[in-house]
Amino acid sequence: MTSLPRAITLAPQSQPRAPAVSRRGARRRARREKATAWAFIAPSVLVILGLGIVPVVWSLLLSFRADDLVTPGRWVGLDNYRALAQDPNFHTAVGNTLLYSALFVPLSLLGGLALALALNRRIRFVGLYRTLLFIPFVVSAAAQGVLFSFILDPEFGAANSLLHKFGISPQGFLTDPDQAMYLLVLISLWSGVGFCVVVYLAALQDVPRELVEAARIDGAGRWRVLRHITLPALTPVTVFLLLWQLITALQVFDLVYVTTKGGPLGSTTVIVYFVWQQAFQMFTAGYGAAAAYVLALALLVAGVALRVVRRRQGRVVEGALR
Repeated sequence: MTSLPRAITLAPQSQPRAPAVSRRGARRRARREKATAWAFIAPSVLVILGLGIVPVVWSLLLSFRADDLVTPGRWVGLDNYRALAQDPNFHTAVGNTLLYSALFVPLSLLGGLALALALNRRIRFVGLYRTLLFIPFVVSAAAQGVLFSFILDPEFGAANSLLHKFGISPQGFLTDPDQAMYLLVLISLWSGVGFCVVVYLAALQDVPRELVEAARIDGAGRWRVLRHITLPALTPVTVFLLLWQLITALQVFDLVYVTTKGGPLGSTTVIVYFVWQQAFQMFTAGYGAAAAYVLALALLVAGVALRVVRRRQGRVVEGALR
C-alpha cells in the first residue's frame, strides 16, 4: 500500500511591523503640522478674542457697575437693571423700537416677495431692474440719512417743493413727531427691500418646476400655485429673512443718528441710540451697558423662537412628504 505525499504547507508569515522610529517620526510631523496650522490661525483667534469675546465679558461686568469710564466705578449689582424697569425714557425707546420693527420687518418681506415674483420672469431689461433694486442696499445708512435729510428738509427740501406744486401745505417730515418714525421706516424700506428681493429671487430658482407644471395641468391658477407650492417652498428662506430683518430693525442706530438724533421730542429714540446717549453723552456707561444687555436678551429670545418655529415647520413638511 503506497503512501501519498503530504501537502507542503508554509508557515504563515507575520506582517512586518513598522519600526518605532517611523511612528515617532509620523507623530513629530503631525505635531509640526498642527503647530504650523495654529501659527496661521493665531492672528484671527486673537482678533476674535480681542474684538469679540473680551468686550462682551467686559461690558457684562460693566452693566453691574456705576461707571463713567473716567473715574473709578463701584459695584451696584442689579441696580442698573432695576432703574431701567422704572425709566420712562427707556420705555419710550423700547416702544419706538418695537414700532419700527413691527412696520419694517413685515413690509420689507412682503415688498421683497412681491418684487421678486414680478422680476422672476423673462422680461426685457430684467437684469437692470434687479440691479437698480439692489443698489440702495449697498449704500450706507449714513449716506442714506444725509441724502434724505436734504430731500425732506422742511424749508429747502425737494419734497416740500414738489408738494407745493400740487397745492399741498409744507410738511415737517423729520421734524414732526407724528411723521418722523414712519419716514424712517420708509427710508429703511428703500434700502432693505433690495436684500429681500435678491434672496427671494435666488430661492425662487429652487422651486420644483415639475410641481408647478403639474399643478397648472391640473387647472390650478396662479394664486393656488403661489399658495400651495411657491410659498411652502420659500418657508426656510422666509424664516431666515424674518430673523435677519428683525435683528437689523432692533439694532437700527446710524440712520437715526444722522437724521433725527432721537428727536423730535424723543419720537425716534430707539434702544441702541438710548445706549449711545447713556454711555457717551451722559457718561453713565454702566447704565448704558445694562440697556445693551436687555437688547441682547431680546435678540436671543427672538432667535431661539424663530429657530423653534423653523424646526416645527421642517417636521411638518417632512411628515407631509412621507
